[in-house]
Amino acid sequence: MSIVAGVDFGTLSVRISIFDKERGKLGMASAEYHLHRSATDPNLATQSHDDQMNALTKAMHEAVQVSGIKGSEIRAVALDTTGSSIVMVGENLVPLGEYYLWADHRAAREAEEITAAAHAQSFEGIEWCGGVYSSEWGWSKLLHWLRNNPSLRAKFVTAVEHCDMVAATLCGVTDPNEIARSICAMGHKWMWNPKWGGLPPEEFLVSIDPLLAGVRDKIVGKYQTSDLLAGHLSEDWAAKLGLEAGIPIPTGAFDAHWDAIGANIRLGDVVNVIGTSTCIIGMSDQQTLVPGVCGVVPGSVDPAKVGIEAGMSAVGDIFAAIARRANSTVAELSKATENYLAGQTGLLRLTWDNGDRTVLVNPELGGVTFGWNLYHTAADELFAAVEGTALHTRVIFERMEENGAPINRVINGGGIPKRNAKLNQIYANALNKPVLVPDGDVTSLGSVIFAFLAAGDFPSIEAAQDTLCPPFKVFHPQPEEVARYDRLYPLFRSAYFALGSSEASAVPLGQILPGLRAIRKECLDLHETAEIVGPSAENEPEQESA
Repeated sequence: MSIVAGVDFGTLSVRISIFDKERGKLGMASAEYHLHRSATDPNLATQSHDDQMNALTKAMHEAVQVSGIKGSEIRAVALDTTGSSIVMVGENLVPLGEYYLWADHRAAREAEEITAAAHAQSFEGIEWCGGVYSSEWGWSKLLHWLRNNPSLRAKFVTAVEHCDMVAATLCGVTDPNEIARSICAMGHKWMWNPKWGGLPPEEFLVSIDPLLAGVRDKIVGKYQTSDLLAGHLSEDWAAKLGLEAGIPIPTGAFDAHWDAIGANIRLGDVVNVIGTSTCIIGMSDQQTLVPGVCGVVPGSVDPAKVGIEAGMSAVGDIFAAIARRANSTVAELSKATENYLAGQTGLLRLTWDNGDRTVLVNPELGGVTFGWNLYHTAADELFAAVEGTALHTRVIFERMEENGAPINRVINGGGIPKRNAKLNQIYANALNKPVLVPDGDVTSLGSVIFAFLAAGDFPSIEAAQDTLCPPFKVFHPQPEEVARYDRLYPLFRSAYFALGSSEASAVPLGQILPGLRAIRKECLDLHETAEIVGPSAENEPEQESA
């Protein structure tokens, strides 16, 4: 029976969980690293590869210590990272600068040019990533780097996704031809698919900008799913981490995709990985085009199934920003909204504070709030923002189901749902679907599962999930709240599509403010009639174990 380590690189820290097959979690540790922003350029977000590897070393030693084991007992290490976070490297895979983090949107112009060229030339790849290429993704960021770093172009050897760079570093890989490239990363963010011969054609890339000439041939390596190995831990990194050299490291993937595995995703499920942003992960047994999603990629979640990715560019970030502006905390503001009913604030919040990832794929958008009056509070705005993320999720689910990706179960994963029962109940009501929340910590559990598979301890992902994944708490839709969200949703949807694109068809928006006021008055009348002064039975989150 093996002991393994699962590694999760998040936006601000790396987390390591150490598991024994029979005893479960033995311990965990984390270490932070800096996120570099710019006061003059809000679209910039970068991180240092060295900072992250130093944090990994620190966290591994602490995780081993708190687990009460020897590092030599660990039989496999698997890792996931944020995506798409990419770094340009020179000889021996030495970084030529910092990672363009997933939240870096400096490449908006490049993304628009790629999208326009793909549609003009009818390149099939654009349809499989939702019809719009994003500033968050690989080709956009690479082209932006080439345009803005002329002195480094001659040193450029290749560009590497974060998950692949960490694995290559740990395995001692210095030859770009030996890089294990994650199909999860390359399929969702680089328009890679065997259907059109892998990466986009050379002539297509050159038509966007001659700077891309020859770059396609530099994005080399072994493209593979996470049931195959990236390599084995090198002597050098084994010494740094205090582990045994030669242990297997499977091909990595994105955090949200492996978080979905850790949240016990099965065929027909959708997992909302809710944190600073939200990644929405689904699986299907067939490839089906879904306009506006971040990609439909065989093998990106479960190697044997088709992965579907969508999401929102800011969620927890928005909640934190509202609290920061109010000189408060999210927890403190949330206390004031414990008894709020659906639509009670009279506010309608479009949560585009960091652009729109799905289904509009428009980084130029900003947050919009309808319905302000002189008495609204920061708590009101926070509640409306939670509702806005739930209604935005409904837009995404609607798009998926309209295009042949049925949703049987909704699972809320990530860090926020574990701490916020009210949010889960709002999602259940706004989506009119039961929402399942893992009753335990699943961050890095997906990495643990793939580490166990690499060590040979389970015959399949499903077998590992049956043993390792925690049970669910279930939040059921509340009929009266569902009815109000069914009235609120058309208002949200009208505003979402009317304001989300400069080419949108005309929509009468005059119904929004009267509609919001009517719902708000109804809620206040209900409170007055019931004389609610504390939590009431009918409004408590409905939970059960499953």
